[in-house]
This record gives sequence, structure tokens and C-alpha cells, in this order.
Amino acid sequence: MAFSRNATGTLFVGGALSLTLVALAYPSMLGVSTTSSSPTRVIAQTQWGPLTESDRDFVVKVRAAGLWEYPVGQLGLKKGQSKAVIIASKHLIDGHAALDASCRKIGPMLNIAIPDVASPQQQGFVSTLTADTGAKFDTDFANILRVTHGSIFNTIAKIRSTTKNTLVRILADQANATVLDHITVMEQTGLVDFDQVLFQETTPPKLPASDLTPPPAAPGQPQVVLTPPVNSTTQPPVLPGEASGQNGNGQNGTGQNGTVPSPTAG
Repeated sequence: MAFSRNATGTLFVGGALSLTLVALAYPSMLGVSTTSSSPTRVIAQTQWGPLTESDRDFVVKVRAAGLWEYPVGQLGLKKGQSKAVIIASKHLIDGHAALDASCRKIGPMLNIAIPDVASPQQQGFVSTLTADTGAKFDTDFANILRVTHGSIFNTIAKIRSTTKNTLVRILADQANATVLDHITVMEQTGLVDFDQVLFQETTPPKLPASDLTPPPAAPGQPQVVLTPPVNSTTQPPVLPGEASGQNGNGQNGTGQNGTVPSPTAG
């Protein structure tokens, strides 16, 4: 991907956009390859409405996003140099913990296998930020996350406007609010280079599908849970069949778990 001298010189404080970051910045699906042969094909009939390939992929994408953005939020709390980056990090952790709780409930309800590890590309984002120090961490943090959230925003809108599945619609509503919040706090850092962010959103490099797809969860291993912070201000929405008092762990005040029948594969 070619950049002008001026463009690369202004992307990050004190230097140009690294080639590694450019290669990683293909976030149109937040690191999940579009593998559907027919996104509108119904793959299951459920009591919450038909489930399409794109519906299934969306649930996987939301789960995969949290698997790298949550640890990046933890990095931001430790390495962030500015108050705005610290605030943005808290929003990442809080928002993705709530989305994770929804995905872990919706996945089994719709018979969707959700991953426990982010895609290689997404793990690359984490590696880049893990290696960063000082002001470069703050700038890379704000720009990487603004690119990825800006790109998935359109995908959420499409799913929300087309899905016939109630659970997917609820998740899309939650993801829309969370992603908009994260876009906002990244911009409030004052570090976003909008010219480069928009360029990367609209001109992504081509990466192999293996880099963009999270591996399947390992059989028999405990499921990864993104624990909400003690002072969490974000709660997952109540799903059909749940008591209004249920928390992110799927338990209500009486300790009863909501039970729902499995969908019929089509």
C-alpha cells in the first residue's frame, strides 16, 4: 500500500505509519473473513426467526472483536499516557465485556460455535500495541481502534436492517451503541488522523482468509470469559426467555438460568 511522504509523516506522533500496521489494517469485518457462499441463505429455523449465514458470521465477528479489544483496553490502562486514552480503555473493557456476555448466551441459543481466540490479524493488532511505548502507544491505539470500529459500523447497520432473527437484531442494537461509543472516545483523544483512517477504511490491503478468521474453539477447553469491571456501567440486554434481573453470567436473583430449545438446522 503506497503512502505519500506527507501522509505517512502525519499519521503518528513522531513518525510514519509502520508497514506492520498498514498490513494489519484490514478491518472491514473486524478480522473475520467473509466466508459465506450466500450470506442470505437460511441455515437454521429458530423460534426467534430464520438464521442466515450473515447472521451467524455477525455473532462470530462480535465475539472475535472482544477477544482482542478487551486485552487492548487492559493494555491502555497500563500504558496509556493521556487521560483520554485511559478513559477510552475503560470504555473498551466495559463495552466488550457486555457484548461478550451477549455472545456467550446467543451463541448456544442459535447453535453457533463462537471462537475463544482472535484471528491472526487481530492478534497482530495486540502485538503491535504491546510493543509500543510512550506517546506512540497512545497514537497507534487511537488510530487502529478508530479504523476498526469505523469499518464495522456499516456492517452492523446492514445486519440490523436485514436480519429476521430477533436475537441477532438485539445483538446488533447493542453492538451499534457500543461501537458508536468507542468511535467517539477514540476521536476524543485528539490523536485520530482522519485522512489516514478513512484511507485505510476504504482501501484495505488484501490478506489471506487464514489471517482474517479466528480459529475454532478447542474442544474440552474452558470457554474464555471477558470479565466485566467492578465498576461496570454497561449491562447486556435482556434476551427473550430471561428474567429481567439476569446478569451477564446468565443468572438472575433467584439463581435460575433461562432455558431455551435449540434451533433446528436447515
